[in-house]
Amino acid sequence: MPFLEALKLAVSAILSHKLRSFLTLLGVIFGVATVIVVVSLIEGFNAYVDEKIADIGTNAFAVQKYSLEDFASIEALNAARRRNKDISLEDVEALRERGGAIRDVGAKAGGLGDVKYGSTNLFRVQIGATTPNIADIERVEAQAGRYFNKSEDDSRRAVCFIGAEVAEKLFPTADPLGKIIRVDGKPYEVIGVGKALGSVFGQPRDMYVSVPLGTFLATYGSRRSLGVSVTSAGPESYQDAIDEARVVMRTRRKLPPNEKDNFGVITPKAINELRDKIFGSIQIAAVGVTSISLVVGGIVIMNIMLVSVTERTKEIGIRKSIGARRSDIVKQFLAESTMLSLCGGAIGITIAYLLAKMVAMLTPVPTALPMVAVTFALLVSASVGLVSGVYPAWRAARLDPIEALRAE
Repeated sequence: MPFLEALKLAVSAILSHKLRSFLTLLGVIFGVATVIVVVSLIEGFNAYVDEKIADIGTNAFAVQKYSLEDFASIEALNAARRRNKDISLEDVEALRERGGAIRDVGAKAGGLGDVKYGSTNLFRVQIGATTPNIADIERVEAQAGRYFNKSEDDSRRAVCFIGAEVAEKLFPTADPLGKIIRVDGKPYEVIGVGKALGSVFGQPRDMYVSVPLGTFLATYGSRRSLGVSVTSAGPESYQDAIDEARVVMRTRRKLPPNEKDNFGVITPKAINELRDKIFGSIQIAAVGVTSISLVVGGIVIMNIMLVSVTERTKEIGIRKSIGARRSDIVKQFLAESTMLSLCGGAIGITIAYLLAKMVAMLTPVPTALPMVAVTFALLVSASVGLVSGVYPAWRAARLDPIEALRAE
């Protein structure tokens, strides 16, 4: 029997029992939909981390007071607080003077503060203080105006660069450039507005006010640890820059060779490794648990196909009596079970896609549905149908034609 003929017979058999076929498909539909929704959430989360969190600049890494390992537990963090020194402006200058594979070094600090313009007050706004080159390192884009420059930082000018949401709330109808706002009671001139960044898991990224680091330290005091952003001369010298930065920091802290770093070097790779360490097992378990529903769907298909063999015993006998071989009967029933499962998989993927879009629209949870996952889901659903149809097809092929013709 040609394969195309087997498919035609399978479609005919499915359409002749529409309600039963649909009820049979429900197991596969919900199984595939559940797995795809879970995969889309996982992929969305991973892509979001790569794009929004792990992306700390081109050929860039961070040097800060704590390493990622220090946040593994409360005990580790408390030990790091006792052991690790603050990162100072002197450390920043030492890294900058190192040269070599290190191309640029920027520093930043920050906290929360209250912002006011006229009668409008914004409370607990993120106040960021940076050196001017942070705009280049972290690819800060201006929607209007500009970022502050080195002379404004060196002279401790009271200027600021504000986020898009701050600009919208303080100046809903006016141009913010040139206006004077108050940050914790101190006047600052607005010289730029940042390009809108959106949010991270529901947390706004545009509610900030950035001021020159020199101005910030003069106002709030210099007894604080700075964050440092370092860039390498190019991708090929990235690891060399990390090694040189570590040497500079260890030398300044007079650490012996066998002693652990009392500072942290944060790279995109380290962030992704931490993500995989924390969520990797959870992701595998989530996909594994939801995949059980596919097994249930396969069992339902097998059960219905066995019923179908019993119902169509006489049909099978007639087909055998006019020359159908065992392989033809097997092919017919395998095609039917595979078509059932494939239809269920396609419907399940459509439902999962719509659910993922709804989740992304109504919640801050990101989703992504890669074509690899869609293809894999279709292959798995077809495989479930194929495997589930093997035993019923074998049963049908072994029926004795004479006994089958006698069946009522």
